[in-house]
Amino acid sequence: MTTTTTKPVKTLDDIAADNGVFSIIAMDQRNTLRRMFTAVGLDASDEDLRTAKADVARVLTPGASGILFDPTYGVPAVTQAGALAANCGLLVAAEPSERQTFNGEPRTHRDPALNAQWVLDQGGDAVKFFVQLRADRPAPAAGAPDLVAEVLDVCREVIADCRAEGVPSVIENLVYPLPGEDLSGKARENAIIESAQALNELDIDLLKLEYPGSPEGCRRLAAVLDRPWAVLSAGVPFEEFSEVLKVAFDDGGASGFIAGRSVWREVLPLTGSARQEFLETVARPRLDALVSVAAGRAVPWTEARR
Repeated sequence: MTTTTTKPVKTLDDIAADNGVFSIIAMDQRNTLRRMFTAVGLDASDEDLRTAKADVARVLTPGASGILFDPTYGVPAVTQAGALAANCGLLVAAEPSERQTFNGEPRTHRDPALNAQWVLDQGGDAVKFFVQLRADRPAPAAGAPDLVAEVLDVCREVIADCRAEGVPSVIENLVYPLPGEDLSGKARENAIIESAQALNELDIDLLKLEYPGSPEGCRRLAAVLDRPWAVLSAGVPFEEFSEVLKVAFDDGGASGFIAGRSVWREVLPLTGSARQEFLETVARPRLDALVSVAAGRAVPWTEARR
């Protein structure tokens, strides 16, 4: 008798709550996290980074639908410590830790080894890939690389790889100022929306996007998307992010949040019982409050597709 096996298929349900809403904690920082330790006067070792990530996961993942970790410190730490709650999905950051630039602008590249099967092998439920796209960027000068095309081509590679392995693709975009540009106000809103529109044309499962700055901006964003998106916290204070979420849900039709520093930032200089107390009495209530906001306002991901 011949038996056949098929690849395990993951869906966005694996990183969403039962109501189809994303309540995801992000702690995929590597070099940035080390700089955050330095900013509070600590010279963090690799073990310090691993311990912080495991501590956050242990307390917060029982209340989250998913958690986003890096493969260098986060995934190994959480796996070894058994710190991931059974009901919490795992997103793995698959972009290279070292980023490239061209004349001061970020340049996207992919390490083919950091693929969907590699994420599955680590116990991951979704591939997260970070890009910096300015779809409104002027056409490149003769002989210069087309930075917009590079981003979109890399995204297509990630998406195709995820499709082949049955793993959801989550693309995160942060816009950036062009040389000499003051990227604020309406200009920033336009950049976020135009870049989101370009990414929306690809077969991405979930977009992780910046808040465009206003209810009007959220309505404009919703008008160009026909797939689910989750709003990132960008490190803004918790109280501000709570208000941002309400607008992103009510006016932008967002399907949830992927929040990091807004929830756990103050944990870094703490150790032992002080860290545990902060996580249990401050960070976890913050997460619970965001989950409550999302439960009443966010659009379930299954209803976000047109």
